[in-house]
Amino acid sequence: MTKKHAILLLFLFIQTLFYGQLPPVFDQNDEARASHSEMTKTYLTPARIIWKSDTSDTYIQNEESLLKKGNGQVAVNDKNSFRLISTKDHKPGIILDFGKEIHGGVKISMGIRPSKKPLKLRVRFGESVSETLSDVGGKNTATNEHSLRDFIIEVPWLGSVEVGETGYRFLRIDIVDANEIAPIKEIAAAFIYRDIPYVGSFESNDQRLNDIWMTGAYTVQLNMQNYLWDGIKRDRLVWVGDMHPEVMTINTVFGKNDIVPKSLDLARDQHPLPQWMNTISSYSMWWLLIHKNWYDYHGDLAYLKEQETYMIGLLNQLSTFIDKDNKEILNGGRFLDWPTSTDPKAVHAGLQAMMILTFEAGSEIMQALNRSDLEKKYKKIAKKLKKHTPKGNTSKQAASMMVLAEISKAKKTNKEILSKDGVQNMSTFYGYYILEAMAKADDYDGALTVIRDYWGGMLDLGATTFWEDFNIEEAATSERIDRMPTANKNDIHKDFGAFCYVGLRHSLCHGWASGPTSWLTQHVLGVNVLDGGNTIKLEPHLGDLKFANGTFPTKFGVLKIKHKRNSQGKTITSFEAPKGLKVIQ
Repeated sequence: MTKKHAILLLFLFIQTLFYGQLPPVFDQNDEARASHSEMTKTYLTPARIIWKSDTSDTYIQNEESLLKKGNGQVAVNDKNSFRLISTKDHKPGIILDFGKEIHGGVKISMGIRPSKKPLKLRVRFGESVSETLSDVGGKNTATNEHSLRDFIIEVPWLGSVEVGETGYRFLRIDIVDANEIAPIKEIAAAFIYRDIPYVGSFESNDQRLNDIWMTGAYTVQLNMQNYLWDGIKRDRLVWVGDMHPEVMTINTVFGKNDIVPKSLDLARDQHPLPQWMNTISSYSMWWLLIHKNWYDYHGDLAYLKEQETYMIGLLNQLSTFIDKDNKEILNGGRFLDWPTSTDPKAVHAGLQAMMILTFEAGSEIMQALNRSDLEKKYKKIAKKLKKHTPKGNTSKQAASMMVLAEISKAKKTNKEILSKDGVQNMSTFYGYYILEAMAKADDYDGALTVIRDYWGGMLDLGATTFWEDFNIEEAATSERIDRMPTANKNDIHKDFGAFCYVGLRHSLCHGWASGPTSWLTQHVLGVNVLDGGNTIKLEPHLGDLKFANGTFPTKFGVLKIKHKRNSQGKTITSFEAPKGLKVIQ
């Protein structure tokens, strides 16, 4: 930091103390402000009341007032406020639905009541209704890990309090003590998000696909906080493997955003070699693959060159984990995704494929960096790895990676493994790569069916963001997340889960599940980025769709695209390209 910036920061701090905000003359381009300029907070009114502990108007009164947009200001003459009235035998509570998953907390404003002592309220945030009904601890119940979601607060007499920082859609409020009266003026969600435009878009004659595209975009936007997180309730960390589908969604929807290099650099600096990123060897490979995609889309050679030393060290380190039979023998955490984690054959098959993809990407990166010696070296290693074909794998996740690495035939694998049993044995993380492998097999109709059935299955259960894990068989017997649990149905959030996501610990906003957003843009709209973002090749595959329109963010501006199937079944394409962008068909 320069002396100039240190003085400026001190000035801003003093301004904030006196005025509660930055002065209007502050330069928006100054680096002291840039890292926070996209983050904003807004307040949301509850959309509906899910449940209340009393329907007699004795202990809960005027609850409909909570659904009217307030101004955030308490007053001495509020006569029709929402009221909670407790006794020894009844301590009332209410569950509110804010209509969509958000990241943030809640602001509660209290009016005048008989006692001026702060009032104790229990606050329970939930990604599902059932999560707001749970207690911390015990089997399949919620936790306060990573972010607090169940705690007691004090609300001042004739004042407001704002608490919480988590992922949620539903909120339960209960009075803690007996013989209390709580005249509550307003309960508003404090929604914290990165305020950036949706430059990319997707629209077709299938509204379900449109909704899925948008839900994936929104899921990633919520996870674009200080860094690019995996989830807004859990774990709120930079997991590098999780980042790959997220970064592809960012490329598709938001374009070039500093949160990506910021998060990649954090992972690099937190895990100096010979450490594996997040202790997982495949995540170190994902780091390099993300850099390859980032350069392909944006052509930022200066940023790529900053990674040169670490990349060469990483690739050379990876090259020491190949045995005499050209088989990967990686140590550290051997991980693809959770569903395959107990299947050694699947893990090996996936890691072998990832090693090939990583060295091929490394060779292309070295070409961009004008390191012809290393370009040849890493290309040779990739060819060497292709001499070993893993046997015995039947998982869709590993099979998709083998197709992408071209050590398994796409159409044969699609028929025998990827398309088998519909969307059973899918993975929200590796679902993206399954879709990519199906595209490589030219099975676009099948891929669209997978998107509708699997990701659409989450929407059918009330999802407004995509989940850490989803099992279509469990969905068939379960209640929606936006309804009270019922005795004759399973609780999709509480009753299931494995590994780190047992029960209500399961994250219902996980960026790694956003794959259909970038897939639909690339394969249905046909946007293939070439030459560091200087060229777009349009290759649409409408499948069973009648039309598909959309926009795509490029370094030159917005590319607008329209595809329509004519009466002969031929796709007719038109587009408007910004100046400087080359578009080929």
